[in-house]
Amino acid sequence: MSDLRFIEECKLLHLPLEEIKRKLEMKTKREIQTGEVEKHINAVTLQIKQLHQEIAVLMPLINTLDDEQKHGFSKKLTTESTALLRSLSDLTS
Repeated sequence: MSDLRFIEECKLLHLPLEEIKRKLEMKTKREIQTGEVEKHINAVTLQIKQLHQEIAVLMPLINTLDDEQKHGFSKKLTTESTALLRSLSDLTS
């Protein structure tokens, strides 16, 4: 069931089927080659940059909303950002 949920989340991110397949294989494998890890790190880095650009585009639109709407969106983004930072922090500890 967790694989299905994972696939659905990937589809929401508009990931190509080949990328989803590769990610599923990575989840099930215990051993992975360094080059493959580097490829995924580069892909994640690119996705983070793209998200940063998307947020920069959204900011002027968010600033036109009322305070309650701003707070709701801010809370949602903060929750997701915190989870990402926690995951990144786990890499270095």
